[in-house]
Amino acid sequence: MQFGVFSIGDVTQDPTTGRTPTEAERIRAITEIALKAEEVGLDVFATGEHHNPPFVPSAPTTHLAYIAAQTKNLQLSTATTLITTNDPVRLAEDYAFLQHLADGRVDLMLGRGNTGPVYPWFGKDIREGIPLAVENYHLLRRLWREPVVSWQGKFRTPLQGFTSTPAPLDGIPPFVWHGSIRSPQIAEQAAFYGDGFFHNNIFWNKEHTAKMVNLYRNRYESYGHGRADQAIVGLGGHVFIAPTEQQAKDFFRPYFDNAPVYGHGPSLEEFTAQTPLTVGTVKQVVERTLQFADWVGDYQRQLFLIDHGACLRRWCSSRSKSLVPRWCPSCAAALRNAAQIMYLLTRPPMPRSALMPRTRRSTLKRRNSCARSYSLRLDFHHRPRRVRLATPSPPPPPPALVPEVKAST
Repeated sequence: MQFGVFSIGDVTQDPTTGRTPTEAERIRAITEIALKAEEVGLDVFATGEHHNPPFVPSAPTTHLAYIAAQTKNLQLSTATTLITTNDPVRLAEDYAFLQHLADGRVDLMLGRGNTGPVYPWFGKDIREGIPLAVENYHLLRRLWREPVVSWQGKFRTPLQGFTSTPAPLDGIPPFVWHGSIRSPQIAEQAAFYGDGFFHNNIFWNKEHTAKMVNLYRNRYESYGHGRADQAIVGLGGHVFIAPTEQQAKDFFRPYFDNAPVYGHGPSLEEFTAQTPLTVGTVKQVVERTLQFADWVGDYQRQLFLIDHGACLRRWCSSRSKSLVPRWCPSCAAALRNAAQIMYLLTRPPMPRSALMPRTRRSTLKRRNSCARSYSLRLDFHHRPRRVRLATPSPPPPPPALVPEVKAST
Protein backbone atom coordinates (compact mmCIF):
# COMPACT_ATOMS: atom_id res chain seq x y z
CA MET A 1 0.00 0.00 0.00
CA GLN A 2 1.07 3.57 -0.71
CA PHE A 3 0.81 6.31 1.90
CA GLY A 4 1.09 9.99 1.17
CA VAL A 5 -0.22 13.50 1.64
CA PHE A 6 -2.13 15.95 -0.51
CA SER A 7 -2.83 19.65 -0.44
CA ILE A 8 -5.72 21.65 -1.86
CA GLY A 9 -3.66 24.84 -1.52
CA ASP A 10 -6.07 27.13 0.31
CA VAL A 11 -4.82 30.57 1.34
CA THR A 12 -6.46 30.94 4.73
CA GLN A 13 -6.16 33.46 7.52
CA ASP A 14 -4.68 32.05 10.68
CA PRO A 15 -7.54 32.41 13.20
CA THR A 16 -5.13 32.59 16.14
CA THR A 17 -2.93 35.39 14.76
CA GLY A 18 -5.14 37.10 12.18
CA ARG A 19 -2.39 36.87 9.56
CA THR A 20 -3.03 35.60 6.02
CA PRO A 21 -0.02 34.24 4.13
CA THR A 22 0.80 35.65 0.74
CA GLU A 23 0.27 33.46 -2.31
CA ALA A 24 4.04 33.13 -2.67
CA GLU A 25 4.33 31.94 0.93
CA ARG A 26 1.54 29.41 0.43
CA ILE A 27 3.12 27.98 -2.72
CA ARG A 28 6.46 27.66 -0.91
CA ALA A 29 4.72 25.96 2.01
CA ILE A 30 3.14 23.36 -0.29
CA THR A 31 6.51 22.74 -1.86
CA GLU A 32 8.08 22.26 1.56
CA ILE A 33 5.43 19.68 2.44
CA ALA A 34 6.27 17.72 -0.71
CA LEU A 35 10.00 17.85 -0.03
CA LYS A 36 9.41 16.80 3.57
CA ALA A 37 7.32 13.87 2.33
CA GLU A 38 10.30 12.75 0.26
CA GLU A 39 12.67 13.23 3.19
CA VAL A 40 10.66 11.15 5.63
CA GLY A 41 9.96 8.31 3.20
CA LEU A 42 6.30 8.78 2.32
CA ASP A 43 5.26 7.36 -1.04
CA VAL A 44 3.06 10.01 -2.67
CA PHE A 45 2.50 13.75 -2.82
CA ALA A 46 -0.55 15.11 -4.65
CA THR A 47 -1.63 18.66 -5.37
CA GLY A 48 -5.10 19.90 -6.17
CA GLU A 49 -6.13 22.09 -9.08
CA HIS A 50 -8.21 25.22 -8.51
CA HIS A 51 -8.81 28.37 -10.53
CA ASN A 52 -10.62 30.46 -7.94
CA PRO A 53 -9.75 32.10 -4.62
CA PRO A 54 -8.85 31.23 -1.92
CA PHE A 55 -6.77 28.54 -3.64
CA VAL A 56 -3.43 28.80 -5.45
CA PRO A 57 -2.69 25.49 -7.29
CA SER A 58 -3.79 26.61 -10.76
CA ALA A 59 -0.81 25.00 -12.56
CA PRO A 60 -0.27 21.48 -11.18
CA THR A 61 2.20 20.30 -13.83
CA THR A 62 4.41 23.36 -13.32
CA HIS A 63 4.48 22.83 -9.58
CA LEU A 64 5.01 19.06 -9.81
CA ALA A 65 7.86 19.57 -12.29
CA TYR A 66 9.56 21.88 -9.80
CA ILE A 67 9.12 19.28 -7.07
CA ALA A 68 10.32 16.49 -9.36
CA ALA A 69 13.58 18.36 -9.92
CA GLN A 70 14.24 18.26 -6.17
CA THR A 71 13.16 14.69 -5.41
CA LYS A 72 14.21 11.21 -6.49
CA ASN A 73 11.71 8.76 -5.02
CA LEU A 74 8.43 10.55 -4.43
CA GLN A 75 5.45 9.57 -6.60
CA LEU A 76 3.86 12.79 -7.89
CA SER A 77 0.12 12.97 -8.41
CA THR A 78 -2.86 15.31 -8.45
CA ALA A 79 -5.95 15.68 -6.34
CA THR A 80 -7.54 16.48 -8.77
CA THR A 81 -6.88 17.29 -12.46
CA LEU A 82 -9.97 18.92 -13.96
CA ILE A 83 -10.96 16.72 -16.89
CA THR A 84 -14.00 18.89 -17.59
CA THR A 85 -12.56 22.38 -18.03
CA ASN A 86 -9.09 21.42 -19.32
CA ASP A 87 -8.54 20.60 -22.98
CA PRO A 88 -7.66 16.89 -23.21
CA VAL A 89 -5.01 17.72 -25.83
CA ARG A 90 -3.18 19.92 -23.33
CA LEU A 91 -3.61 17.34 -20.60
CA ALA A 92 -2.08 14.68 -22.86
CA GLU A 93 0.90 16.89 -23.70
CA ASP A 94 1.47 18.40 -20.26
CA TYR A 95 1.37 15.18 -18.26
CA ALA A 96 3.43 13.22 -20.79
CA PHE A 97 6.04 15.99 -20.64
CA LEU A 98 5.96 15.88 -16.84
CA GLN A 99 6.30 12.10 -16.98
CA HIS A 100 9.56 12.49 -18.93
CA LEU A 101 10.90 15.13 -16.52
CA ALA A 102 10.09 13.00 -13.47
CA ASP A 103 11.41 9.74 -14.95
CA GLY A 104 7.98 8.15 -14.79
CA ARG A 105 7.13 9.12 -11.19
CA VAL A 106 3.79 10.58 -12.26
CA ASP A 107 0.16 9.59 -12.13
CA LEU A 108 -2.95 11.74 -12.01
CA MET A 109 -6.39 11.78 -10.49
CA LEU A 110 -9.12 13.10 -12.76
CA GLY A 111 -12.12 14.92 -11.37
CA ARG A 112 -14.97 17.13 -12.52
CA GLY A 113 -14.64 20.01 -10.08
CA ASN A 114 -17.68 21.30 -8.24
CA THR A 115 -17.20 25.08 -8.35
CA GLY A 116 -19.96 26.35 -10.60
CA PRO A 117 -18.47 29.71 -11.69
CA VAL A 118 -15.25 28.06 -12.92
CA TYR A 119 -16.96 26.24 -15.79
CA PRO A 120 -18.01 29.33 -17.80
CA TRP A 121 -14.56 30.86 -17.29
CA PHE A 122 -13.30 28.05 -19.52
CA GLY A 123 -16.28 28.10 -21.87
CA LYS A 124 -18.03 25.10 -20.29
CA ASP A 125 -21.38 24.43 -18.66
CA ILE A 126 -21.42 22.71 -15.26
CA ARG A 127 -24.67 21.01 -16.25
CA GLU A 128 -22.61 19.10 -18.82
CA GLY A 129 -20.06 17.99 -16.20
CA ILE A 130 -20.58 14.25 -16.56
CA PRO A 131 -20.71 14.17 -20.38
CA LEU A 132 -17.61 16.39 -20.47
CA ALA A 133 -15.75 13.99 -18.16
CA VAL A 134 -16.73 10.98 -20.27
CA GLU A 135 -15.92 12.48 -23.68
CA ASN A 136 -12.72 14.26 -22.66
CA TYR A 137 -11.24 11.20 -21.01
CA HIS A 138 -12.09 9.02 -23.99
CA LEU A 139 -10.10 11.42 -26.17
CA LEU A 140 -7.24 11.66 -23.63
CA ARG A 141 -6.81 7.88 -23.67
CA ARG A 142 -6.63 7.81 -27.47
CA LEU A 143 -4.06 10.62 -27.54
CA TRP A 144 -1.82 8.64 -25.19
CA ARG A 145 -2.26 5.32 -27.00
CA GLU A 146 -2.50 6.08 -30.73
CA PRO A 147 0.31 7.71 -32.75
CA VAL A 148 -2.18 9.52 -35.02
CA VAL A 149 -5.67 10.48 -33.90
CA SER A 150 -8.64 11.64 -35.94
CA TRP A 151 -11.57 12.45 -33.71
CA GLN A 152 -14.83 14.35 -33.54
CA GLY A 153 -16.96 14.96 -30.47
CA LYS A 154 -19.44 17.39 -28.96
CA PHE A 155 -17.30 19.66 -26.78
CA ARG A 156 -14.19 20.63 -28.77
CA THR A 157 -13.08 21.16 -32.36
CA PRO A 158 -12.38 17.97 -34.37
CA LEU A 159 -8.89 16.53 -34.78
CA GLN A 160 -7.60 15.29 -38.11
CA GLY A 161 -4.36 13.30 -38.18
CA PHE A 162 -3.19 14.75 -34.86
CA THR A 163 -0.13 13.45 -32.98
CA SER A 164 0.30 14.41 -29.33
CA THR A 165 3.89 15.21 -28.37
CA PRO A 166 5.75 14.11 -26.43
CA ALA A 167 4.44 10.56 -26.38
CA PRO A 168 4.23 8.95 -22.92
CA LEU A 169 7.55 7.78 -21.49
CA ASP A 170 8.49 4.37 -22.94
CA GLY A 171 5.03 4.24 -24.54
CA ILE A 172 3.39 3.75 -21.12
CA PRO A 173 0.75 6.38 -20.27
CA PRO A 174 0.58 7.74 -16.72
CA PHE A 175 -1.68 5.69 -14.49
CA VAL A 176 -5.09 7.32 -14.04
CA TRP A 177 -7.29 7.49 -10.96
CA HIS A 178 -10.86 8.74 -11.31
CA GLY A 179 -11.76 10.79 -8.26
CA SER A 180 -15.31 11.25 -7.08
CA ILE A 181 -17.18 11.59 -3.82
CA ARG A 182 -20.78 11.30 -5.00
CA SER A 183 -21.07 10.54 -8.73
CA PRO A 184 -21.72 6.89 -9.62
CA GLN A 185 -21.08 7.73 -13.28
CA ILE A 186 -17.41 8.38 -12.47
CA ALA A 187 -17.13 5.07 -10.61
CA GLU A 188 -18.65 3.45 -13.69
CA GLN A 189 -16.14 5.18 -15.94
CA ALA A 190 -13.18 4.03 -13.83
CA ALA A 191 -14.47 0.46 -13.86
CA PHE A 192 -15.12 0.50 -17.61
CA TYR A 193 -11.50 1.31 -18.42
CA GLY A 194 -9.97 -0.74 -15.60
CA ASP A 195 -8.48 2.41 -14.05
CA GLY A 196 -8.17 3.27 -10.38
CA PHE A 197 -11.02 4.79 -8.37
CA PHE A 198 -10.23 7.31 -5.63
CA HIS A 199 -12.92 8.21 -3.15
CA ASN A 200 -11.79 11.31 -1.30
CA ASN A 201 -13.97 10.58 1.67
CA ILE A 202 -12.97 13.49 3.90
CA PHE A 203 -16.59 14.73 4.00
CA TRP A 204 -18.54 11.48 3.98
CA ASN A 205 -19.65 8.76 6.34
CA LYS A 206 -18.40 5.22 5.93
CA GLU A 207 -21.70 3.93 4.55
CA HIS A 208 -21.58 6.29 1.59
CA THR A 209 -17.90 5.54 0.97
CA ALA A 210 -18.54 1.79 1.01
CA LYS A 211 -21.47 2.20 -1.38
CA MET A 212 -19.38 4.08 -3.96
CA VAL A 213 -16.38 1.76 -3.75
CA ASN A 214 -18.52 -1.37 -3.93
CA LEU A 215 -20.25 -0.01 -7.04
CA TYR A 216 -16.85 0.46 -8.65
CA ARG A 217 -15.61 -2.98 -7.61
CA ASN A 218 -18.68 -4.78 -8.94
CA ARG A 219 -18.58 -2.95 -12.26
CA TYR A 220 -14.81 -3.52 -12.56
CA GLU A 221 -15.44 -7.25 -12.35
CA SER A 222 -18.39 -7.13 -14.73
CA TYR A 223 -16.19 -5.47 -17.38
CA GLY A 224 -13.76 -8.37 -17.17
CA HIS A 225 -10.71 -6.66 -15.66
CA GLY A 226 -10.43 -9.13 -12.77
CA ARG A 227 -12.19 -9.98 -9.55
CA ALA A 228 -13.90 -7.23 -7.60
CA ASP A 229 -11.31 -7.49 -4.84
CA GLN A 230 -8.56 -6.84 -7.39
CA ALA A 231 -9.91 -3.41 -8.33
CA ILE A 232 -7.54 -0.49 -7.63
CA VAL A 233 -8.95 1.73 -4.88
CA GLY A 234 -7.63 4.83 -3.13
CA LEU A 235 -9.05 6.75 -0.19
CA GLY A 236 -8.59 10.19 1.27
CA GLY A 237 -8.45 11.20 4.89
CA HIS A 238 -7.68 14.16 7.12
CA VAL A 239 -5.50 13.94 10.21
CA PHE A 240 -3.90 16.19 12.79
CA ILE A 241 -1.43 14.56 15.16
CA ALA A 242 -0.04 15.71 18.50
CA PRO A 243 1.53 13.97 21.51
CA THR A 244 -1.87 13.79 23.26
CA GLU A 245 -5.45 13.83 22.02
CA GLN A 246 -6.32 16.88 24.10
CA GLN A 247 -3.32 18.81 22.83
CA ALA A 248 -4.26 17.95 19.24
CA LYS A 249 -7.87 19.08 19.69
CA ASP A 250 -6.97 22.27 21.53
CA PHE A 251 -4.55 23.30 18.80
CA PHE A 252 -6.63 22.16 15.80
CA ARG A 253 -10.09 23.40 16.88
CA PRO A 254 -9.82 27.08 15.82
CA TYR A 255 -8.46 26.04 12.43
CA PHE A 256 -11.24 23.52 11.94
CA ASP A 257 -13.91 26.04 12.93
CA ASN A 258 -12.66 28.55 10.34
CA ALA A 259 -11.57 26.24 7.52
CA PRO A 260 -12.93 27.34 4.11
CA VAL A 261 -14.10 23.85 3.12
CA TYR A 262 -15.93 22.65 6.23
CA GLY A 263 -15.74 25.42 8.80
CA HIS A 264 -18.80 27.07 10.38
CA GLY A 265 -20.72 23.79 10.26
CA PRO A 266 -20.76 20.73 12.55
CA SER A 267 -18.56 20.76 15.61
CA LEU A 268 -15.16 19.08 15.60
CA GLU A 269 -16.54 16.21 17.66
CA GLU A 270 -19.53 15.73 15.34
CA PHE A 271 -17.36 15.82 12.24
CA THR A 272 -14.81 13.32 13.56
CA ALA A 273 -17.64 10.96 14.55
CA GLN A 274 -19.28 11.12 11.10
CA THR A 275 -16.22 11.25 8.78
CA PRO A 276 -12.65 9.89 8.67
CA LEU A 277 -11.21 13.08 10.21
CA THR A 278 -8.94 11.99 13.08
CA VAL A 279 -7.46 14.46 15.56
CA GLY A 280 -5.27 12.81 18.19
CA THR A 281 -2.15 10.72 18.64
CA VAL A 282 -0.27 8.53 16.17
CA LYS A 283 -1.89 5.46 17.76
CA GLN A 284 -5.38 6.89 17.29
CA VAL A 285 -4.68 7.76 13.64
CA VAL A 286 -3.36 4.26 12.97
CA GLU A 287 -6.31 2.56 14.67
CA ARG A 288 -8.86 4.74 12.86
CA THR A 289 -7.25 4.40 9.46
CA LEU A 290 -7.05 0.62 9.74
CA GLN A 291 -10.83 0.62 9.99
CA PHE A 292 -11.10 1.93 6.41
CA ALA A 293 -10.38 -1.52 4.99
CA ASP A 294 -13.34 -2.86 6.98
CA TRP A 295 -15.58 -0.51 4.98
CA VAL A 296 -14.15 -0.88 1.47
CA GLY A 297 -11.92 -3.99 1.46
CA ASP A 298 -8.26 -4.14 0.54
CA TYR A 299 -7.12 -0.90 -1.12
CA GLN A 300 -3.91 0.44 -2.58
CA ARG A 301 -3.47 4.15 -1.78
CA GLN A 302 -4.14 6.25 1.31
CA LEU A 303 -3.64 10.02 1.09
CA PHE A 304 -4.02 12.41 4.01
CA LEU A 305 -4.90 16.10 3.92
CA ILE A 306 -2.68 17.75 6.52
CA ASP A 307 -2.43 21.48 5.73
CA HIS A 308 -5.99 22.73 5.30
CA GLY A 309 -6.96 25.88 7.14
CA ALA A 310 -3.41 27.22 7.75
CA CYS A 311 -2.78 25.06 10.81
CA LEU A 312 0.21 22.96 9.69
CA ARG A 313 2.40 25.94 8.84
CA ARG A 314 2.12 27.46 12.32
CA TRP A 315 2.36 24.08 14.06
CA CYS A 316 5.60 23.22 12.30
CA SER A 317 7.08 26.65 12.83
CA SER A 318 6.23 26.58 16.53
CA ARG A 319 7.76 23.14 17.14
CA SER A 320 11.06 21.49 16.45
CA LYS A 321 11.94 20.75 12.84
CA SER A 322 11.95 17.06 13.71
CA LEU A 323 8.19 17.07 14.33
CA VAL A 324 7.08 15.94 10.88
CA PRO A 325 9.89 13.40 10.34
CA ARG A 326 9.21 11.88 13.74
CA TRP A 327 5.44 11.47 13.42
CA CYS A 328 4.68 11.01 9.73
CA PRO A 329 6.97 8.00 9.20
CA SER A 330 5.91 6.34 12.44
CA CYS A 331 2.27 6.62 11.43
CA ALA A 332 2.86 5.45 7.86
CA ALA A 333 5.16 2.62 8.94
CA ALA A 334 2.67 1.36 11.49
CA LEU A 335 -0.16 1.48 8.96
CA ARG A 336 1.90 -0.22 6.27
CA ASN A 337 3.08 -2.99 8.58
CA ALA A 338 -0.40 -3.61 9.91
CA ALA A 339 -1.85 -3.68 6.40
CA GLN A 340 0.76 -6.17 5.23
CA ILE A 341 0.12 -8.42 8.21
CA MET A 342 -3.64 -8.31 7.63
CA TYR A 343 -3.14 -9.06 3.96
CA LEU A 344 -0.91 -12.07 4.62
CA LEU A 345 -3.36 -13.44 7.16
CA THR A 346 -6.53 -12.95 5.15
CA ARG A 347 -5.79 -12.90 1.42
CA PRO A 348 -5.72 -16.09 -0.69
CA PRO A 349 -2.67 -16.57 -2.94
CA MET A 350 -3.06 -15.03 -6.38
CA PRO A 351 -2.60 -17.28 -9.43
CA ARG A 352 0.20 -16.15 -11.72
CA SER A 353 -2.27 -15.72 -14.57
CA ALA A 354 -4.12 -13.03 -12.62
CA LEU A 355 -1.10 -10.73 -12.37
CA MET A 356 -0.76 -7.94 -14.87
CA PRO A 357 2.38 -8.00 -17.08
CA ARG A 358 5.48 -6.18 -15.90
CA THR A 359 7.26 -3.52 -17.90
CA ARG A 360 10.30 -4.53 -19.89
CA ARG A 361 13.60 -5.35 -18.17
CA SER A 362 15.52 -2.30 -19.41
CA THR A 363 12.90 0.04 -17.99
CA LEU A 364 12.80 -1.83 -14.70
CA LYS A 365 16.58 -1.71 -14.37
CA ARG A 366 16.60 2.04 -14.84
CA ARG A 367 13.64 2.81 -12.59
CA ASN A 368 14.41 0.35 -9.84
CA SER A 369 17.28 2.59 -8.80
CA CYS A 370 14.68 4.89 -7.28
CA ALA A 371 12.22 2.09 -6.47
CA ARG A 372 9.23 4.03 -7.70
CA SER A 373 8.07 2.51 -10.99
CA TYR A 374 4.35 2.81 -10.46
CA SER A 375 3.64 -0.77 -11.46
CA LEU A 376 5.93 -1.91 -8.63
CA ARG A 377 4.32 0.36 -6.03
CA LEU A 378 0.98 -1.47 -5.91
CA ASP A 379 2.58 -3.86 -3.50
CA PHE A 380 0.34 -6.81 -2.93
CA HIS A 381 -1.46 -8.36 -5.82
CA HIS A 382 -2.32 -6.02 -8.67
CA ARG A 383 -0.32 -4.27 -11.36
CA PRO A 384 -1.80 -1.68 -13.72
CA ARG A 385 -2.14 -2.59 -17.35
CA ARG A 386 0.80 -1.55 -19.53
CA VAL A 387 -0.32 -0.35 -22.96
CA ARG A 388 2.33 0.39 -25.60
CA LEU A 389 2.05 2.77 -28.53
CA ALA A 390 3.81 0.29 -30.82
CA THR A 391 0.73 -1.94 -30.92
CA PRO A 392 -2.27 0.36 -30.55
CA SER A 393 -5.75 -1.07 -30.52
CA PRO A 394 -8.92 0.94 -31.06
CA PRO A 395 -10.34 1.89 -27.66
CA PRO A 396 -13.90 0.91 -26.83
CA PRO A 397 -16.58 3.60 -26.83
CA PRO A 398 -17.07 5.44 -23.54
CA PRO A 399 -19.55 3.92 -21.12
CA ALA A 400 -23.20 4.82 -21.29
CA LEU A 401 -24.16 7.27 -18.61
CA VAL A 402 -25.96 5.78 -15.63
CA PRO A 403 -28.69 7.71 -13.82
CA GLU A 404 -27.70 10.02 -11.01
CA VAL A 405 -28.51 8.61 -7.60
CA LYS A 406 -28.95 10.43 -4.36
CA ALA A 407 -25.87 10.22 -2.16
CA SER A 408 -26.05 8.79 1.32
CA THR A 409 -25.98 11.30 4.13
